[in-house]
Amino acid sequence: MNDATLPSPPAELRWDELPCAASLIGPQAQLLQANAAWQSLHPAFALGVTWLQAFAAAEREQLSQALGREQDFELLLPGHGCAPDLACRARWLSARQAFACLWHDVSVQRRQEQAAQAQAQALALQASQMRLLADNVPALLAFYDAQTFRCHFANRQYAQAFGLDERSILGRSFSEVIGADARLLVQPQVDRLLRERVTVSYERYLPGSDPARGEDGRWVEVSLIPHLVDGIPSQACFVMINDITRHRVAEIAARESEARLQKFMQASVEGILFHRQGQISDANPPLCRLLGYSLDEMVGRAALDFVVEDLREQAARVMAERRELSYESALLHRDGSRISVELIVRTLESQGEQLRMTIVRDIRDRLAAQARIQHLAHHDALTGLLNRAAFMEQLGPALQLAESRERRLALLFIDLDNFKRVNDSLGHLEGDKVLTTVAERITDCLRSTDLVARFGGDEFVILLRDIASREDVMVVLMALLAVVEVPVLADGCRLCVTPSIGVAMFPEHGGRPEELIQHADMAMYQAKAGGRANYQFFDAELARHAYSDLVLESELAQGLERGEFELFFQPQVAALGGEQGGALIGAEALLRWRHPTRGLLGPDAFIDVAERHRLMVKLGEWVLRAAALQARDWRERGVAAVPIAVNLSRMQFRLDGFGAAVARVLDEVGIAGECLELELTERMLMDEIASAPATLSALRALGLGVSVDDFGTGYTSLAHLTQLPLDKLKIDQSFVAKLPEDGGAAAITRAIIQMARGLGLHVSAEGVRTLAQRRLLADWGCDELQGELIGPPMSAADFEQWLQQRSSAFP
Repeated sequence: MNDATLPSPPAELRWDELPCAASLIGPQAQLLQANAAWQSLHPAFALGVTWLQAFAAAEREQLSQALGREQDFELLLPGHGCAPDLACRARWLSARQAFACLWHDVSVQRRQEQAAQAQAQALALQASQMRLLADNVPALLAFYDAQTFRCHFANRQYAQAFGLDERSILGRSFSEVIGADARLLVQPQVDRLLRERVTVSYERYLPGSDPARGEDGRWVEVSLIPHLVDGIPSQACFVMINDITRHRVAEIAARESEARLQKFMQASVEGILFHRQGQISDANPPLCRLLGYSLDEMVGRAALDFVVEDLREQAARVMAERRELSYESALLHRDGSRISVELIVRTLESQGEQLRMTIVRDIRDRLAAQARIQHLAHHDALTGLLNRAAFMEQLGPALQLAESRERRLALLFIDLDNFKRVNDSLGHLEGDKVLTTVAERITDCLRSTDLVARFGGDEFVILLRDIASREDVMVVLMALLAVVEVPVLADGCRLCVTPSIGVAMFPEHGGRPEELIQHADMAMYQAKAGGRANYQFFDAELARHAYSDLVLESELAQGLERGEFELFFQPQVAALGGEQGGALIGAEALLRWRHPTRGLLGPDAFIDVAERHRLMVKLGEWVLRAAALQARDWRERGVAAVPIAVNLSRMQFRLDGFGAAVARVLDEVGIAGECLELELTERMLMDEIASAPATLSALRALGLGVSVDDFGTGYTSLAHLTQLPLDKLKIDQSFVAKLPEDGGAAAITRAIIQMARGLGLHVSAEGVRTLAQRRLLADWGCDELQGELIGPPMSAADFEQWLQQRSSAFP
């Protein structure tokens, strides 16, 4: 406020003539003068100081401070309640020591300003909300002038898509934003928008900025929308861009999946069927071939038409329940035959609709294989007879039924004699032919109610039902012995195999399946011991012997583990020399068992059991190694550099690779083959006559001597002797014991000596007990002597002492 705006009124001017409300107010807020217009501004204005009470405390304070400064001022004094908003402009009149104040009612103006401010704030909020919405919608938005093609608005996504932001994009032209090349591509769409004033939509592929780094391109859908004002297009348009890459990728994947499915259907070896609500919509070639129909003949038909009638209800239930599962069923071929299949049912979605897919797997071969496996689980693969497990399953119920009906049964255990020789000489294939033939012959001798099984190897078991007496069993036994022994043609040869048969009767020989089998097995071994091609009924006395054998077998195994066995040695000397023979030329190792309770046992007490239960193999290995160790010890200490003779068991000699096993022992102990001599019986040589020459040659190649023990008691022919690589014959002591009185024994002994010398073999005589025997044998040309006259079997320590004493007596 200055003098120009508020001139001093002339003295004659009256306040009421002023065109506005005016007052003269002192510095202490005293009202000195006011016109009527001022008094009408506020109902509370009146002369005096009370006019300040029309204002609120804050406004009164403002006025008081302004008046107290005695300077020009302007104040806006808001009203309260019904009071108006007042604007006061005051000028300090020094001459009057008062303020000349002009007052204006600004209530309407204030309300207009506040309304405009509120509207501006609302518009700003709306614009902010619109911006927030635009920046967060899943689309790119922009607004362009249709004349200048310049951008007036863009959301954040749109601006960033072209490397800009919401502010820097404003004012840029369409070409500047998307690029000149892109502008040329989309110009036809823009022209159509301007020409037709309709929304134009199109798709574009935007390649990745750096494909080498894995930045894939995108598919977008662009919509150009004309801007409408009161329904009339204006000179502007909206641009909306949606990223439809996901949808395009999904469509491409769907097409590729459908293509793969078609390829799979064509390439699959299994049948594949699609149907809608039970109506066939598609099928692959393997299914058509499986059922004998063409695709055209199948499409449109009910899927259930191809299911066998007795299984249609099951298939219909699976369709109705829309279950996904696998189950076995059967389909009908065009010719009416039944095809066993496995159906694998699944639900697929294709082009917005659900289809049922069924994979049809032909399982006829699998079912046939399962049937074969089931048959093999209960039958012997070679002969087709029941196997052990299946026989035992049926034996128990058969015994229970016989017991309930008070009937008798007979269990026959058959073992073929010397069948191993067939396999060894002709091979296992020919041996299998023999077993098949024997199985057929056994079956032909039986009734349909009887059971027969192959227990393994050359063992067969028969169960005869409803036996009245032993005579009934004898009829079957005689028939079996007769038919099994009939020669069998194998490898062009007519072979004779004989059976040994053990019989156990139910209930007198056992009430349980295992017991009956065990007793028949025992009886079979007794029949085999009685001369083969024989039969034997179970005897309780046999069972007691078998139990004793079992105990002894266990003790033998424990004795080997605990080192209870040892070797005794009997000297072998030259026949020419003193009254007790000449120089020591060898020693025979003889096995002894220091039993913990029975004392020192000779081989007669346990060898038979060891051989029957295959313990002889381990025992023989121990004897061979122990003899080798003793030979090495005596040679290293200078006690006796002579070979030690070891008796071989039949089981050892039969082992494949026996020669290699002996070589391994020699190598491990560290001695030459000349330190040992192996003794075999005539029976062992004849039983293994096919393989014996090769085995003996391998042993002699190692440097070992080979002699025939107990010669003269077996069946060795001269032809065999000339074929076998041998070193020595040992005359059996049964002949020596009868010398010189028995003329026959003398003739045989002298003949053996002469024959051996003619064949270039050494001759040794066992069991020499008298001087007369020694002189006679020496006179006949016997090379070696062994027996009580020379020295009994002795422990290693006693043998060494015997040597010392003999050296002293015969230096």
